[in-house]
Amino acid sequence: MTLDWISPAERLQSLPPYVFARLDELKARAREQGLDLIDLGMGNPDGPAPQPVIDAAIAALQNPANHGYPPFEGTLSFRRAITNWYGRRYDVDLDPDSEALPLLGSKEGLTHLAFAYINPGDVILVPSPSYPPHFRGPAIAGGKIHPLILKPENDWVIDLGDIPDEVAQQAKILYFNYPSNPTGATAPREFFKDIVAFAKKHEILLVHDLCYAELAFDGYQPTSLLEIPGAKEIGVEFHTLSKTYNMAGWRVGFVVGNQHIIQGLRTLKTNLDYGIFAALQSAAETALQLPDVYVNQVCDRYRRRRDFLIEGFAELGWTVPKPKATMYLWVPCPEGMGSTDFALSVLQQTGVVLTPGNAFGSAGEGYVRVSLIAECDRLAEALRRFKEANIRYSSENEGVFIKQG
Repeated sequence: MTLDWISPAERLQSLPPYVFARLDELKARAREQGLDLIDLGMGNPDGPAPQPVIDAAIAALQNPANHGYPPFEGTLSFRRAITNWYGRRYDVDLDPDSEALPLLGSKEGLTHLAFAYINPGDVILVPSPSYPPHFRGPAIAGGKIHPLILKPENDWVIDLGDIPDEVAQQAKILYFNYPSNPTGATAPREFFKDIVAFAKKHEILLVHDLCYAELAFDGYQPTSLLEIPGAKEIGVEFHTLSKTYNMAGWRVGFVVGNQHIIQGLRTLKTNLDYGIFAALQSAAETALQLPDVYVNQVCDRYRRRRDFLIEGFAELGWTVPKPKATMYLWVPCPEGMGSTDFALSVLQQTGVVLTPGNAFGSAGEGYVRVSLIAECDRLAEALRRFKEANIRYSSENEGVFIKQG
């Protein structure tokens, strides 16, 4: 029996398919055909969480007190671990009772913040390209998205001068993310000062996604929004343990910053969930207290992969900028091929999974995102398959996609 007479809500019908769900379907089909996939699509770190974190989780599981409902606002000890981490990393003073809130991953929090603060028709400023929840959450909430088109000639940094005054006056929230997913771009500290001044002038809430806070290379140190004087008055910042600590499946993140904005999100969440399993919060405390040597090892691993793959792409005719942070390369498609067509062609010919750039907004068209989530031997195999399929930029006529046979 079909239920044709029951239709999804309009907010659901208006959403395009989530690209990573579609990629999962294509990957499953390719595996059924016997392809050995090299998945460089999702930002899903390879390998387990650090052993001390696993040990802490096991110990916490054995404590019966952790098996009941956790506090809605998270455990006090985890909130203190969050604020202590900010104090060490950024010299930012935060109140664990009112300015920090644990989340079921940052994706959940980013989306629920939209539900908590966006009314239908509110103007929301969102970069394009950007992490999909930055625009999908506001879209589900009924917001009117005004895309801030990012450009390679501006190093993929928001140009605040491009925002019309009438749009800025109407805008309620501005989402942004540096170091950036998907482009790997970083923004100078002066930009953070400028965006705080811009938000204060136009009375806009700033939502900064700092999920790549520690994945930085070559001496670069990312900036926290909350380091900027006055930012806490008009902003919040999200972080996740998924990337640095290989805890993507654990679903642990947090938001810090303006206590009134955080209270609104907490109020919504008390009606939707019971927070993070207390045993996982205990393990997350351990992660945030790991010595710097662990983080340095993680960064070295991604830096080696970055350098290896950029060198390999250069042999195939690509000139790929070297990102100072994140776990991605932002690679231009060959001339005349769209992002989706190129990614599908690569998947079908080589079994290598890339993410089409248009999944991150219209301004991502013409690029693919390559995740550095495989060891160099697998990256070498991916490059070998590219060569075998003759997938390259032509050295004589840059931007031409060559395929023979």
